[in-house]
Amino acid sequence: MDKRTTTILTRITPSAKIDRARHGWRAKCLQRLIRMELPVPASFALPHAVVQMIASGQAVDLDPLNTLFAQEDGLVSVRPSAMNPEWGGPGTVLNVGINDATHDRLAKRIGQDNADAIYLSFVQSYAINIARLDPDMFSQSGKNALAEALRNYRDEMDESFPQEPERQLAGVLRSMSRAWDGPTARLLRQAKGAPADAPLGLVVQQMRLALGPGLCGSGTIQFTDSVTGEPRVTGRFRGQKHGETVGAGAETLFLTRDERGISLEETAPEIFADLVRFGVAARERLREEMQIEFMVTNGQISLIDALRVPRSSRAAVRIAVALARDGVIPREEAVMRVEPRALTDLLHHQIDPRGKRDVIIRGINASPGAATGKIVLSAAAAQASAARGEPCVLVRRETLPEDIRGMHASVAVLTERGGMTSHAAVLARGLGLPCIVGASGLNIDLRNRSVTVGRLVLNEGDEITIDGSSGDVLAGAPPMLEPALDDAFNQLLEWADAVSDMDVRANADTPEDARTARKFEARGIGLCRTEHMFFESERLHAMREMIFADNAEDRKLALDRILPMQRKDFTDLFEIMAGLPVTIRLFDPPLHEFLPHDRTGLRELAETLDLPLSTVVRRVEALSEFNPMLGMRGVRLGIAVPEIYEMQARAIFEATIDASRKGAVVVPEIMIPLVSAMREVELVQNRVDAVAAAVRNDRHANFTYRLGVMVETPRAALRAGDIAAHSAFLSFGTNDLTQMTYGLSRDDAGRFMGIYVQQQVYSEDPFHILDQEGVGELLLIGAERARRKCPDITVAVCGEHGGNPESIAFCHEAGFDYISCSSFRVPIARLAAAQASIRCPRAKKQTDSFDFESIRASGPQK
Repeated sequence: MDKRTTTILTRITPSAKIDRARHGWRAKCLQRLIRMELPVPASFALPHAVVQMIASGQAVDLDPLNTLFAQEDGLVSVRPSAMNPEWGGPGTVLNVGINDATHDRLAKRIGQDNADAIYLSFVQSYAINIARLDPDMFSQSGKNALAEALRNYRDEMDESFPQEPERQLAGVLRSMSRAWDGPTARLLRQAKGAPADAPLGLVVQQMRLALGPGLCGSGTIQFTDSVTGEPRVTGRFRGQKHGETVGAGAETLFLTRDERGISLEETAPEIFADLVRFGVAARERLREEMQIEFMVTNGQISLIDALRVPRSSRAAVRIAVALARDGVIPREEAVMRVEPRALTDLLHHQIDPRGKRDVIIRGINASPGAATGKIVLSAAAAQASAARGEPCVLVRRETLPEDIRGMHASVAVLTERGGMTSHAAVLARGLGLPCIVGASGLNIDLRNRSVTVGRLVLNEGDEITIDGSSGDVLAGAPPMLEPALDDAFNQLLEWADAVSDMDVRANADTPEDARTARKFEARGIGLCRTEHMFFESERLHAMREMIFADNAEDRKLALDRILPMQRKDFTDLFEIMAGLPVTIRLFDPPLHEFLPHDRTGLRELAETLDLPLSTVVRRVEALSEFNPMLGMRGVRLGIAVPEIYEMQARAIFEATIDASRKGAVVVPEIMIPLVSAMREVELVQNRVDAVAAAVRNDRHANFTYRLGVMVETPRAALRAGDIAAHSAFLSFGTNDLTQMTYGLSRDDAGRFMGIYVQQQVYSEDPFHILDQEGVGELLLIGAERARRKCPDITVAVCGEHGGNPESIAFCHEAGFDYISCSSFRVPIARLAAAQASIRCPRAKKQTDSFDFESIRASGPQK
């Protein structure tokens, strides 16, 4: 094909039309450095369209580069310039343009050995990566390595090594262009969030050799610590002594004064001062902490490149806040610069990435953070271990409600079964415990008190580490990083709250949970699951008495023993929340969860209740259900056994009076679970109103409360208009709603969900990220019909999706009033809600009909 006559290279100058979308981030960054009048070598940019032309085999006009090849050294480098630096790209190629003539000139200027080393490096790189010759033939070193490499190239290619710089460059450009479209490269960048058709530009730059008389060398410098984000000069400088082979005799210098050795600051204070000045200028003009790559040739600095400083989650927060405080970026931009999930690393202990990781098994990373402890296989063993002051990890096939006390006593939880919304996962997130579920390779032997993973046998008492952030179970105790709830963390969230137009509440069941919610500045409690309060030993005994009672009066007598305990529970929550809203979900689980099922437990229960074992067994069998999650639970149980809800309502109202007398006025929110029909709400409302009237008379006090519904069934979403007529609020419980919409068990989905996502049956695990097309449409339908009936009704989400940034963005766009999530996810939710508000601010609560298609078409928010 004929050589093109049109110019396709753009010299990067202050006024050149360099566009990030066409030429990539590196080209645009270099232009900004040039505009700052920093010493950048001559550079040219190739746009994405030209890179595609080269990849397809079309020839391009490289004449504008003749000026670079005509310089004293005559060498150039080629670097990738994707639109986003995180997408990577083919490796940089150096020393393009070297040939026999250039080699001779370099030998006279920098010495034969140095010239040979530069030429050899390029011949080897070109032979392997461009000519695609056998790498084993080009691993030469030593005195005659260059001659041998050139001979091998000639023998394999039946021609001498190309001497024309333009031909060398054309080959390099073609190889790099095609490498970008290779299957491995596509998969790698798509894993980093790049679209399938992500563009690539290329940058050709005049090379500066770090060799010659005077001070020479290369290095990088940055002005903030990548791990902590604290201001600190870090980097390296590799000085090169004139007359020695490249790499040989090179001396690495500290940048700043250091007692361990000589530094660039001492050796060349003028050069160090210039680098600091360049760094300050780059920070202010590029509005970012930058890592600068530089070369020093005979005491003269050249800036080769500048990259955004790599940073940990901790550093990302501190850097964003520091830039905003210094006026470099606006506060809203600082809020947008931090990925909400990154805050997770600041809330919990994390395994130090610099340490060794001895991974023994992997599972689903259900609750973040890391902890080390001794293996225990039961809740009782966990409590005993905690009493001895020994940290422990509770390992179970799957946790049950009676394991709650064991989870409280543990530092982490590991289960063989389960998914993101299984019992262990939800409770662990609420407690802030690292948790891994669905570790299907576990084999738990309760008889021998051991755990087997393949051929590895771990006994109860052996030490393991749970990394709930990655899903790895590690042997032993690797080094840890402390949480980082510092001033920068608090400042970022303060700025986030200032721009957010959607509240974030916490799911909190205990006073400890409520204190955590207050610490993370939740705007109230959006879900208090009262059933978790019934598993303490004294309450559990009374609950079992109630279950075995033969009539309503006996059931009431048993529940009267629980009443003062429930009242204290609610009083504590109200006092801790100090007037913030508290939404209390009435009793939800089926009764069988409070009964033992093994022979020993049944016998002990018979002795406790003074009943024949046969009677206890028959009653337990009578309560068993084929599918208890779809059986007599929630509002169904509240209607069939109304004494439970009546006791809870009285406890709530008496606690309301007690807490209001001590502090801020309390307006409790009572939520009815598992509703599917308006009549259910009417029945419960009548009973709750009657209890409220009785408490007002008994206590000679007045109070108000709000009654609402937890929307967990598809029918409740579809009939939300009818239900809203008897409700002050609707809160979508997306865990059960997803389960019922999909017909999936959230506890068992983990067994196959990975396969489904991998084969693109589902784009994401619907228990992890809200399914906007199915479950999300039910939310939209329910909210629209409820607000059409009652425009001022409060609409919220209280499932675990309330802590997921993509799901929060959907709820914000749908006009929901608040979301509620586990206490330790509140900071993540606050930041995600703020970012959704910045992207799409709303002036008022949405009361008109929803435009389903526009909300769904927006897709998951990144």
